[in-house]
Amino acid sequence: MRIRALDLFHGAGGSSIGARMAGTKIVAAIDNWNIASLAYSSNFPETKVINEDIKKVSPKRLHEIIGDIDLILASPECTNHSCAKGAAVRCENSRMTAFQVIRFTKEFMPKWVVIENVIQMRSWDRHLELVDRLQKLGYYVREEILNAQDFGVPQSRRRLFLLCSQIGEIGCVKKQKKELKPACSVIDMNGNYSYTPLFSPKRAVATIQRAERAISLIGTKEPFLIVYYGTDGSGGWQPIDRPLRTVTTIDRFAFVKPTTTGLMMRMLQPEELKAAMGFPETYRLQVGTRREKVKLMGNAVCPPVMKSIVKTISRMNR
Repeated sequence: MRIRALDLFHGAGGSSIGARMAGTKIVAAIDNWNIASLAYSSNFPETKVINEDIKKVSPKRLHEIIGDIDLILASPECTNHSCAKGAAVRCENSRMTAFQVIRFTKEFMPKWVVIENVIQMRSWDRHLELVDRLQKLGYYVREEILNAQDFGVPQSRRRLFLLCSQIGEIGCVKKQKKELKPACSVIDMNGNYSYTPLFSPKRAVATIQRAERAISLIGTKEPFLIVYYGTDGSGGWQPIDRPLRTVTTIDRFAFVKPTTTGLMMRMLQPEELKAAMGFPETYRLQVGTRREKVKLMGNAVCPPVMKSIVKTISRMNR
């Protein structure tokens, strides 16, 4: 039987795409950000998309409309768990969106629930309460930390997944036996985007310093990526023959390449970030501003990871 799913906090639809690739039918999806819902609707025209604050959506009424489901996919707000927030004050209302999953689970009681978030969610003082409430509803709960690069995604992206099942514990999600895909596999080298000189008086000092660290190690004849924002522990740059570091909701990567007139630079573009997230070429990223497109990708779940999770689940249904 085909698995029917509900996607809570659908975002760009990465979880839904992965689940659909594994044979699942996504019957409904909810998100409060209108840009996300527009993007989702254009890629899932057959799905009931609800663009509303999830706290205002009645699970009972939705159940009456869409019928029973087998799987809930959920990516509650992660910003106030993430280390990217730094020392800023955390918003507890944001973190509490995780308990909306409980509200919908109580109504639908699907066979499976999959919750995705940043790893730092485990240190939240209510994380164990969330797990306990799922267990009291009759679910076996397995926590997995999965890295997207192990599933054919050209990006190092570690995320926490709570795999919940009513029909027995979900087995280990096996890594794909593939060589790691490098960042260069998603960079458009064909000159479709414009560049500016790296060494420009307008460049921030920190940008130049990061570029100089790269040049001191690989010279001026090899392309590389500058990593913006945050202390990554690697000098603020990376070679392009390794998986891209974690894509975030703001511009984080600049591509630097040698030319006959010197080193030139440009930011990675939304379509390149889409590829770095493992989204298929057929996915339409055609709504919102460039900044909003970057945010959509930075907030997303890598589809190949969710595909593997749902395939693991579907084997239980045989």
